[in-house]
Amino acid sequence: MLVRDAPRLEVFMLRRNLQADFVAGAYVFPGGAVDAGDRDPALLARCHGRDDVEASALLNAPAGGLGFWVAAIRESFEEAGVLLARSRDTGEAVDLSAPVTDARFETARHEVARGDRPFLDVVTREDLMLEAGALHVFSHWITPPGAPRRYDTWFFVAAAPEGHAYLHDDGENIESEWVRPADALDRADRDEIELIFPTMRSLQTMATYETGSEFVDAVQRASAGGEAEFVRDHNGERVLLPGEGVTA
Repeated sequence: MLVRDAPRLEVFMLRRNLQADFVAGAYVFPGGAVDAGDRDPALLARCHGRDDVEASALLNAPAGGLGFWVAAIRESFEEAGVLLARSRDTGEAVDLSAPVTDARFETARHEVARGDRPFLDVVTREDLMLEAGALHVFSHWITPPGAPRRYDTWFFVAAAPEGHAYLHDDGENIESEWVRPADALDRADRDEIELIFPTMRSLQTMATYETGSEFVDAVQRASAGGEAEFVRDHNGERVLLPGEGVTA
């Protein structure tokens, strides 16, 4: 979930291709499966702000948790043209707004999405560090038993960096927009857009915050120190946010 202040909280959403095998036509956040390459030691070594021990603890996993952060960054790059990374040399955030840079990364984006180029190759050739510390765990959803296809999915939130494409790939996703959470929920109520349940519940939580910075700060504080307390939410769970009290 990439959020910004414009001036109130907006979140970037994509509409799934109408021919997709899963949630065709629904409005979603950027994301996808964890690939084997997302846990390549060379790529994990290029992560800034979070290590595998902390990441795995947040997901209550013995190891390998950092791969979920890498996958979220890679999928955001493929699906939305957003690369949460910084220069290893200068420490400055990646800015794709310059024409030459934009063209180079746009080509790389589609090469990675097609499987023609490893994400690691882009990261190393551009000498980047992935901003794993910018993504914060928000929720965890598992498709109920009996569904034709089942998914075990982690949701993350990050402040949207400036100078990036924020444009759907015209492949897996066919539309994209910035939207206020309350407006997206209203449109779903009027059957103008389709939302799956985890997306709807995420938007409902976001809608209680005035700004994106407040929401990101709340989620970040909920997992400060590498630990997070979760509350149940139907077939999923999300972090217990500051001010919500304690669980029973």
